[in-house]
Amino acid sequence: MDIGMTYTQWATNRYFDEATRKELEGIAGDNSEIRDRFYKELDFGTAGIRGIIGAGTNRMNKYVVRRLSTAIAAHLLSKGSKAKKDGVVIGYDSRNFSEEFAKEAAAVFAGNGIKVYLHTEIVPVPFLSFSVRQLRCAAGVMITASHNPKEYNGYKVYGADGAQLSLTDSEQISRIMLSITDYTKVPSFSFDFFKNGNNIKYVDSNLKALYLKEIKKLIADKEGFKKNAAQITVVYTPLHGAGAKWIPELLKECGVSDLHTVKEQMQPDGDFPTVKLPNPEDPAAFEMALALAKEVQADLVLASDPDSDRTGVYAKTPDGGYAMLNGNQIGVLLLERIIESRNARKMMPVNPFVVSTVVSTRLTKRICEANSIEYVDVLTGFKFIGEKIMELDEHGDKNFLFGFEESYGYLPGTYARDKDAVAGCLFAAEAAAHYAALGKTLFEALDDIYKKYGYHNEMQVSINLKGESGLRMIRKIMDTVREANGKFLAAVPAEYTDIQSSEVIKFNKDGSIASKEKTTLPSSNVLTFNYGDRWFCLRPSGTEPKIKIYFGGIADNLDEAHGKAVQLKEEVLGKIMPIIKK
Repeated sequence: MDIGMTYTQWATNRYFDEATRKELEGIAGDNSEIRDRFYKELDFGTAGIRGIIGAGTNRMNKYVVRRLSTAIAAHLLSKGSKAKKDGVVIGYDSRNFSEEFAKEAAAVFAGNGIKVYLHTEIVPVPFLSFSVRQLRCAAGVMITASHNPKEYNGYKVYGADGAQLSLTDSEQISRIMLSITDYTKVPSFSFDFFKNGNNIKYVDSNLKALYLKEIKKLIADKEGFKKNAAQITVVYTPLHGAGAKWIPELLKECGVSDLHTVKEQMQPDGDFPTVKLPNPEDPAAFEMALALAKEVQADLVLASDPDSDRTGVYAKTPDGGYAMLNGNQIGVLLLERIIESRNARKMMPVNPFVVSTVVSTRLTKRICEANSIEYVDVLTGFKFIGEKIMELDEHGDKNFLFGFEESYGYLPGTYARDKDAVAGCLFAAEAAAHYAALGKTLFEALDDIYKKYGYHNEMQVSINLKGESGLRMIRKIMDTVREANGKFLAAVPAEYTDIQSSEVIKFNKDGSIASKEKTTLPSSNVLTFNYGDRWFCLRPSGTEPKIKIYFGGIADNLDEAHGKAVQLKEEVLGKIMPIIKK
């Protein structure tokens, strides 16, 4: 790709609208900015694309959306007339340009003769997944950048099962997209021309009630929840996102009558004016919700991100204050409560299984083993959880019970194939209400889990490395750690796994190799080190310019488990940071 020529084409060719050309004229002579916008194209991965909104091949804009939609259309058409007839359902969140990008995608599909179902307002991403399944579409598209800063938007693609695309399909679409080298040759279609025709239909509003009904069905003790829910006070914020019209409605239907919403954050707004980052993983995003919680003496504080797939939770502590539960803690609390309530009512399915990821807490496996539930480990990303649901539940003789990942994503049923904050908030409220009726906070319930299964503590470090030089540094870090072949730290792990090469090396205590095996996980740029009572995992982010490192400690008490994780973090960063500074 010739950066200068591509920039000139985008800045002068009338295929690109005046706003695009003007934006690019404004950076004329700024070689660094021009390079950053055009040195590459947004990578199409299993989760689609995501990037900063703006003009350029390395930005999110209608021309990038048009090109990707054209590639997806070609992929669907290659599957025959059924995929064309089954069509694509499209949703979008509250981010800037989300609706415009959704209509651009709809116009491309309709222009290629593919039927389109378009949601008429912003929707949660799990509802888009549900829509694909209910409407029996060939694919789904969600315009969102999830929890990213306001400058970002993205384009997620779903398969016919409602899960994010398989590796095979995403690779095929990526190949088609990369073959389109000249953006000006991509046909442009008018949304207004198609919107009143047969190729674009608006999704029936009744689908929402069906989705909420499916979630409510999964609560084992409905009467108990209704009774207990009336005794707790809950605060909720959608952080200016899609959850505003969904989560309060569901909570109230299930008996949470004393519900308070953060009014200033209920209005959808792509600028997210009241938060720096609309991410329920970030304690700063809870500032207004916590102020309201203290005012109304809430027992539970809930938040969802702009596309309502991530669930954040603050709970009252035994001393009357508030503290945040991390993604792993929420996950094990919900899992334990689901197991407990299902067993109490003899509603546990035969051959149940739980799915979580290689970067999530090891406590999940212990809980499953103690309860005779199969545990399945997968790569990071809910698409892999979705694949296991299809493989073991839909096409097998097992029953999916729960899936979660440490990045605040939870799914309690098979109605959808992506993480669901609508369900996450409901199940968190159910757990809080249940334990409150027993005189316990969620933190006291969590301590009971630790006493029962062992104390686990986890933490994560993200190292931001932006731009072209950042990508090179991420590769350098991964290569350096990989070249050590398991012996990156002074201590030798009991087990080292290079998921990219599929190699698992087990070490003896003297550092010699005991055995070599192959992992069954699909190849991915992930390295894991297991030291028995400590572990860490290293991977580049699939959606952001950063490298992520996950740490865990296991001990007989929480302080000791935390200390082990902290010590390991210091050792690893002590080796990695000098690589960056060189």
